Amino acid sequence: MSRAASTTTASFVVVANRLPVDRVVSNDGSVEWRTSPGGLVTAFQPVMRSREGAWVGWVGAPDEELEPFVNDGITLVPVPLSGPEIEDYYEGFSNATLWPLYHDVVAPPVFQRSWWDAYVAVNQRFADRTAEVADRNALIWVQDYQLQLVPQMLRELRPDLRIGFFLHIPFPPTELFAQLPWRNQILRGLLGADLVGFQLPGGAQNFVRLVRQRLNLESRRNHVKAPDGRDVVARAYPISIDTRSLHELSQHPDVVARAEEIRRDLDDPEVLFVGVDRLDYTKGLVERIEAFGELVLDGSIDADKAVLVQVATPSRERVDSYRQLRDDIDRLVGRINGDSGRIGRPVITYLHAHYPREEMAALYRAADVMVVTPLRDGMNLVAKEYIACRQADDGALVLSEFAGAASELKQAYLVNPHDIDGLKDRLLEAMHDTAENKARRMKSMRRHVSDYDIDRWARSFLTDLESAGLPRLDSNQ
Repeated sequence: MSRAASTTTASFVVVANRLPVDRVVSNDGSVEWRTSPGGLVTAFQPVMRSREGAWVGWVGAPDEELEPFVNDGITLVPVPLSGPEIEDYYEGFSNATLWPLYHDVVAPPVFQRSWWDAYVAVNQRFADRTAEVADRNALIWVQDYQLQLVPQMLRELRPDLRIGFFLHIPFPPTELFAQLPWRNQILRGLLGADLVGFQLPGGAQNFVRLVRQRLNLESRRNHVKAPDGRDVVARAYPISIDTRSLHELSQHPDVVARAEEIRRDLDDPEVLFVGVDRLDYTKGLVERIEAFGELVLDGSIDADKAVLVQVATPSRERVDSYRQLRDDIDRLVGRINGDSGRIGRPVITYLHAHYPREEMAALYRAADVMVVTPLRDGMNLVAKEYIACRQADDGALVLSEFAGAASELKQAYLVNPHDIDGLKDRLLEAMHDTAENKARRMKSMRRHVSDYDIDRWARSFLTDLESAGLPRLDSNQ
C-alpha cells in the first residue's frame, strides 16, 4: 500500500458503498489492506489499471478519515461514515427500507424520515468526493442501491462526466415501488446517469414505466428523455463470475483433496445436497430446510444415504429480523436432526460462518445437488459458481424461478420455493434423474457460464456507456 498524491484524478472512477479491500492487522500492530475476493473487483482491475482508474467507497469502519492510497495498482479514495450514519444510511434506509422493498416485500420495509435524511447526506458526500477525483470527461460507474441519488447529484456538480449506474438487486414493479415515500427522488437520482443497468429486462422495463408514470417523461422502448434533454438508456446486463479462475481453483490439488475429505467427514453419502447463502430472509433458507426435512421424515430420502450441508454466511447481525431468522433456522435444524439423525451423523449440517474461496470451491466440487432457492434474487452468483466448479457434465442444480440466474440457466431444475411440495418433488427429481439427463442439462449451463463471464459483463456495460448519452430521443433511433 502506498499513499496516492493529494491531487489524484482519474479518467475512470468506480463508486461503490465499500472499497474493494479488507483491513489486515499484523502481529506487530501494523495495518495493511488486502484486496477483497470477488468477481467485481477482478473484472474492474484490468480496466482500472489501463485507464489509471480510481475507486471511491467506504473503508468499512466508522469515524475513520483516510487519505487516498494505492493498493494492488488501484487508487482507493475513502469516504468517511460516522457511526450514526452507518445505522441510518446503511443499516436503516439501505437495508431495512430499500432491500425488502426491492425484494418483493418479503419482509415489511420501514419508512423512517431520519433514515432518508442520512441517505441523502451520504449520497451527497459520495458525489462530492467523486467530483473531486474525476478527470474532465471521465467515465463514472456507480454501483448499487445504496447510492441511487449519486448520479443526479454528480450530474449537477460535473455535467461533463459520462455516468453509468448498475443495480445489482431486483428493481421492483410499479405497485411496490410506489409505496416508497421518496419514490420520485430516487427516480430523478437514477436519471442523472446516461446508462442505467439492471440484472434483467424486467427491471429496465419497470424503471422506464415508472419514470413515464410518475415523472411524466417521454420514453420510447428503453430510452427516456431526462428533464435536461439527455437521452437516458435503461438496459439489462446480467452479471456473472470470473469463471476461468474459479474453474482453475477447483482443479487445484488442495481443493480436490479437500472435496474428498468433506465427503469422508460426512460418512461418504450417496448424495450430497449443498446450499450456500448469505443469512438473509430473501434466500428461502427456511423453505429449503423444511422441504428437505419433510423428505427425510416421510422416508423419501434415506438419512443414511443423503445429507444436506447448508452454509449460511453471517450477515447484518445487528438487525433484529436477521437475528430472528438465525434463531428460527437454528431451531428448525435442531428439530429435524433430533427427529431423524443419529449419533455422529446429523442429516443436516448447518454452518453459520465465513469460509475462504478455496473451501467454497471444494464444497461446490463435492456437491451432487446444489440447492439455490431464494424467494427473490437479483441474480445469485452461487448458482454460476457451482457450475464453474464442475469438472465434467455431472451434478444437478435446483434453482428458484425467482433468481435472476433462472433466466439464463434454463436447464436447471427450476422450482417455485414457496411451493414446499413442488420443491420436494424437484429435490427428488434432481437426486434420482438419469446421468444422461443431468449431463445434458449441465453441459448447456457450463457452456453459458463459460461464454458469459464477468469480463464480458463489464466490457459490455462500459462499451455502451462510452456511447450512451449521445443520441437524442427525438432522433430516428
